[in-house]
Amino acid sequence: MAKAKKKSTGPAQALIQGFLQQYPQEAAKSIDSLPPEDAIRHLRAEPGPVAASVFLCLNPDFATELITKMEEDLFRALFTAVDPARGAALLARLDEGTIESRLALLPEQVAREYQELLAYPQDTAGHLMDPRVTAFRPDETVESVLKRIRTVRDRRVLDICVVDDEGMLLTTLPLQEVAISEPKSRLGEIIQGQPVSIHVMSPREEVVQLLEERRLASLPVVDLDGKLLGIIRYDALVTAAKREATGDLQAMFGAGRDERALSKASFAIRKRLPWLEINLATAFLAAAVVGLFEDTIARITALAVFLPVVAGQSGNTGSQALAVTMRGLALREIRTRHWFRIARKEVAVGFVNGCAVAVTTSLVAYLWMRSFGLAAVIGIAMVLSMVVAGFAGAVIPVILKAFGQDPAQSSSIVLTTVTDVVGFMSFLGLATVLSGMLTVG
Repeated sequence: MAKAKKKSTGPAQALIQGFLQQYPQEAAKSIDSLPPEDAIRHLRAEPGPVAASVFLCLNPDFATELITKMEEDLFRALFTAVDPARGAALLARLDEGTIESRLALLPEQVAREYQELLAYPQDTAGHLMDPRVTAFRPDETVESVLKRIRTVRDRRVLDICVVDDEGMLLTTLPLQEVAISEPKSRLGEIIQGQPVSIHVMSPREEVVQLLEERRLASLPVVDLDGKLLGIIRYDALVTAAKREATGDLQAMFGAGRDERALSKASFAIRKRLPWLEINLATAFLAAAVVGLFEDTIARITALAVFLPVVAGQSGNTGSQALAVTMRGLALREIRTRHWFRIARKEVAVGFVNGCAVAVTTSLVAYLWMRSFGLAAVIGIAMVLSMVVAGFAGAVIPVILKAFGQDPAQSSSIVLTTVTDVVGFMSFLGLATVLSGMLTVG
């Protein structure tokens, strides 16, 4: 009897293995509903490749739970056989201590491959994402989806990610849209349009761009094949936007993007000193321009009084144009091809503002120095310098962007040089040409 029983179980086991091998998705749906201990027992009973194909089709939340409960031998067999990219996506859901202990069970070369897949560079979508994304299949009903969401305690679910049997992202649905649908409706019946997602290695700037353009509550992250790896939640999206903005602000003034208020002094010096040296060189260039008109200044000393006024106003005008242009580039509101429109606008703004400021400055200069010629010179110089400053503030970051440089890192220094040189040259140059009119009372 025992012999006959053993003989009858052979074909049955082969039939089960054949079913699991050919229809892993269907087998996974059945295993998903089992207690973890029973699911592990079924996986343990199958050869490594068969068990691995079924394991990858399990619901990611359930598969993650099984990882923490399965024996070392089963873990080693599964994660040696599975596709490392998909295995890494499941391991990423665990805490660092569990990941480290589990990887120690694998052969060194396999463990190293998983470690490389789990490490995403800073300022990439992969670094910002939360791999603990709850995914659903299109044949699941609204009722079952809402029931499963109620069991999720460790994260907020604002959007429903729908994937196919291979883990490819099909779409995302707002939770509210799912909640108001008929309980027996399937997700596949609600799907509309193409999914909005981002590649795992995309830079933070693209994440911020999608946040601005689409007003997203969350952003799915996918690999090259479109398989869902994780999700960037709203708070992470906002944090990314803030870091991008503050990084540009620091870079504009010659501080490193990665410097923080509590960074070491040595780190801050290493990041800032090179730009201070460059700024010093540009300051000497501006001083050289002033030196060209040394004789004029010696004869009409009142010019020295108004030099900071011209330089200051042109510098402020350029900084305003630079800030607006930098924001447009950072948020992808403008491209390099828009340079002429931006420049034309800033030239017009600089001209109108320059005329208004010139009237005030000329009036003050005339009342102070009792010189119509000096008032005219400083008025004309103010308009010229503010027009050029507006043009420079708009064009400099666009040019740097076109040449593949970081516009935030050096725009401010280049702009300061341009505004100082143009301001001094226009004011002192006009004063030299019109020196006969400059009688100071």
